[in-house]
Amino acid sequence: MTVDLFAGIPVSDYAVALAWYERLLGSPPTFVASDTESVWELAEHRSLFVEHRPGRAGRAMHTVFVDDFDGRVAAIAGRGLEPVQRETYANGVRKARYRDPDGNEIEFGGAPR
Repeated sequence: MTVDLFAGIPVSDYAVALAWYERLLGSPPTFVASDTESVWELAEHRSLFVEHRPGRAGRAMHTVFVDDFDGRVAAIAGRGLEPVQRETYANGVRKARYRDPDGNEIEFGGAPR
């Protein structure tokens, strides 16, 4: 069975969000679905999309677990974004939290060193 995941992020200002997510994710969207929705394919069958939905903006919470956590966080910093919080769990799993202009939380997680 194939499973596709589309994780949505409602935003109040589409143009501002589009620029912010391009910095966070390091590229323009994989495709633009409409005038108010853009999609980034993070891995095969796993996508993140932003959509202009002002009444719901600021409520998303997503975690993306990556192989090269340190490299990802460094690359994002190189594009001018810093996490609002970093955390290491007792088992060594690491997490960096970012907040977009609406307050949506996108976290990157990584395995223990």
